[in-house]
Amino acid sequence: MMREIAILLPINATIELAAVLFGWLQSEVRKVKAGNMDRKKHWAIPSSDLSLSENQVHAWRVFLNAPLGVRNRLERILGEDERIRASRFYFESDQHRWIIARGALRMLISRYLHLQPEKLLFASNEYGKLALAPFHERKLEFNLSHSRDIALYVLTVERQVRVDVEYMRDDIAYDELAKVSFSPNERTILRSLPQEAKREAFFNCWTRKEAYIKARGLGLSLPLHLFDVSIRPSEPVALLASREDPCEVSRWTLLNLYPGMGYAAALAVEGTGWQLHCRQWL
Repeated sequence: MMREIAILLPINATIELAAVLFGWLQSEVRKVKAGNMDRKKHWAIPSSDLSLSENQVHAWRVFLNAPLGVRNRLERILGEDERIRASRFYFESDQHRWIIARGALRMLISRYLHLQPEKLLFASNEYGKLALAPFHERKLEFNLSHSRDIALYVLTVERQVRVDVEYMRDDIAYDELAKVSFSPNERTILRSLPQEAKREAFFNCWTRKEAYIKARGLGLSLPLHLFDVSIRPSEPVALLASREDPCEVSRWTLLNLYPGMGYAAALAVEGTGWQLHCRQWL
C-alpha cells in the first residue's frame, strides 16, 4: 500500500512523506468506516494503472485535512489564478482545504492523461462549469464537490457526470429551506416524515438535485421546482419527473455515494450500462 500512496503523490514527494501519509490515511479511513459498514461502496487505494474505459465511472474520495507537507507540494502545481483564488480565503482552514481539493484534481486528471499536473489547462462555461481546455484532445469529463473535510471527484469518458457531497448539519430548518430549494412534491413528502427522518431525507434530496443540475450544466437557470427526485430514505435513488423535458428522466441515472459518517453524496451520470469504481486518494 505504501507504493500505491507514493504513486498518487506529487512527483517530488519524498518516501518519508509517503510513510507519514500511510499512517495518517489508515487513521482517517478507520474514522469513516463506522457509519458506512453495511452500505458503503468500498473506497480502495488503486494500483498504478489508472486507465478509464468508456463504460466506467471512477469516483475518488479525498480527505482535505491532509498534512501540511502535502498541501505545500500540491500548492506548487496550481496555476497562478488558482493560487490567487486560494489567497482570498479569510480562514486558513478554508484555504488549506481548497488547495488540497484543487491540487488533488490536477494530480488525478494528470494521471489519466499522462501529463505533468501543472501543464493542465482548464476552462469554464458561462454557468461556471469547469472542464478541460480544448487544448487537451481526450474527451475526459470530470467534476469535484467538497464539504468540510471530504472531497469527491468523478471522471468518465464522453458522458456527462456530476457529483455533490454535503456534510449533514443538524442546525438547519429543513422545511423552511425546502420552500426555496425543493419542488412542491418534494416539500410535501419532507413535511410528512417524522422529525428523526428529516435530516437524512433533506440531504438525500439536496445532493441529488445538486448533482442533477450540475450535470445539466445550466446552473440555477434550471429552476429547482421543475423536477422531482426521490427523497425518502427507503426509496430507490432516482430522477422521478422532469416538467421541463420528460425525456430527461430516462437520460440520467442517479446514485448515492457513502463518503463517511455524517455526509451525504449523490452522483448523476448520463446514460446506463456503466460500472462504478470507488477509489481513495489522500
